[in-house]
Amino acid sequence: MNTFNRLLSGAAIGLAVGLSSVTAFAETPANMLVIANRIDDITTLDPAQSFEFAGSDVLRNLYGKLVNFDPLNLDAGYQADLAESWKVSEDGKTITFTIRDDVSFQSGNPVTAADVEFSLRRVVILNKTPSFILTQFGFTAENASETIVADGNTVSITTDKRYATSFVLNCLTATIGSIVDMKTAMANEIDGDLGNTWLATNSAGSGPYVLQSWKPNESVTLTSNSDYHGGAPAMERVIVRHVQESATQRLMLERGDIDVARNLNPEDIAGVRGADGVVVDDELRGRLMYISVNQKHPELSKPEVRQAIKYLVDYEGMQNSFLNGQYTIHQNFLPRTYLGAVDENPFSLNIEKAKELLASANVGPFEIEVGVREAQERVEIAQSLQNTFAEVGIKLNITVGTAKAILGRYRARELDMYMGAWGPDYPDPHTNAGTFAYNPDNTDAAGATGLLAWRNAWDTDGLTEMVAGAVIEGDRDVRAKMYADIQSKFRDVAPFAVLFQKIEQTGRNEAVQNLNLGGAITAVSYWPVTK
Repeated sequence: MNTFNRLLSGAAIGLAVGLSSVTAFAETPANMLVIANRIDDITTLDPAQSFEFAGSDVLRNLYGKLVNFDPLNLDAGYQADLAESWKVSEDGKTITFTIRDDVSFQSGNPVTAADVEFSLRRVVILNKTPSFILTQFGFTAENASETIVADGNTVSITTDKRYATSFVLNCLTATIGSIVDMKTAMANEIDGDLGNTWLATNSAGSGPYVLQSWKPNESVTLTSNSDYHGGAPAMERVIVRHVQESATQRLMLERGDIDVARNLNPEDIAGVRGADGVVVDDELRGRLMYISVNQKHPELSKPEVRQAIKYLVDYEGMQNSFLNGQYTIHQNFLPRTYLGAVDENPFSLNIEKAKELLASANVGPFEIEVGVREAQERVEIAQSLQNTFAEVGIKLNITVGTAKAILGRYRARELDMYMGAWGPDYPDPHTNAGTFAYNPDNTDAAGATGLLAWRNAWDTDGLTEMVAGAVIEGDRDVRAKMYADIQSKFRDVAPFAVLFQKIEQTGRNEAVQNLNLGGAITAVSYWPVTK
């Protein structure tokens, strides 16, 4: 059975299961928020390890951070959360935070500077995939006891060199900046794992919600934290159900069985737009859809082949058909709205140009495998690529799998080609520059799985040095120009083709108010929601 038929069979089975389960639901209660979303990418709910979209959504609502965002005023940028204030040393390398004394964890334990010290050191010591967001400042397991230090009600972090303070603080708004209850985590430690195993399926935060349950590929249930320092949430329970198919999400929304449908395709968006009691929200997100090729492959590592691939994408055809209204063409690694973002999109489908480039590289027909998460629009993108690649003699074999399986192979540098999505971790241009165009150690032993350049075995053709210079530049305008220059070279030489930027179209019960999906920074907040 070919990939397309397998997909259709899987969709039919999933639709049947989804439809049969719909009848079990009643109207959602006034104090409960029920969301349909694809959450099969969640692999853990430990904030020191989680690095996927759906997991970040959950963790944003479970944990407080030193600094955070106001979900009703994202344009204001980071602001005090568990830290009531901070000061910067004269040399610009040390930031000292004063911790609030009126906040408790969900366990009842007070939030202290020692908890902050533990949480940030824990990220560095565990060294899981997202740890690079902190270790890029020179923190290591060996020096963490000197560079991350609690003293009374203050915590000081000392970086290896001077960075823009805004850059450091923006990084602390990422999921890995979550502050964990040290006593609870250590009470559940197993074999020195600092509570990692236990926190994969439990929460120990001070946020507005507590994790009640996570059932992989099925649901996440959160219950309100009545002692949350920002006030008890109006939604006493939030349930996020894994519903893969757009048609099922639409039916559940129209029946009132869910409050929010987050994965409706253009056809179903058109169907619910204007429906009684349903509102459609359109919001530009930071998520980018991209393809990338492994530089260990003898043909894909040739510059002409990398360039040819960018002319084998039917950007406009996809944007105007099955992605209509939900993605816009964007060929740069910084999303629109970010400092340094540019709107230059030089590539379009050009079969003859691709043939010329392949001929100049003396490349004949060859065969590669692309890994794709089992999501409708991603499989359709891969099938479009399969058709255009075939016109120049490249046979593209599509492997569809769960997010966990496909990501695992990509992070292990095993795939010839990957078709996926990337979202920023914090609202600073280095969040994407440091992943797409930075790779100081390209060896297999480096294990830098959080860096997309490393995952593709690409040494960045000199872009690593350009990124390193941009991240320490203090002048905002100069820095923006540096990122524009980096992206110009990136478009030309990278083994990446950035394709589209996400426009999230969400179907919502009109009774649901103040649901903010976080714009380009992708910070979903449930606690301001009312019905």
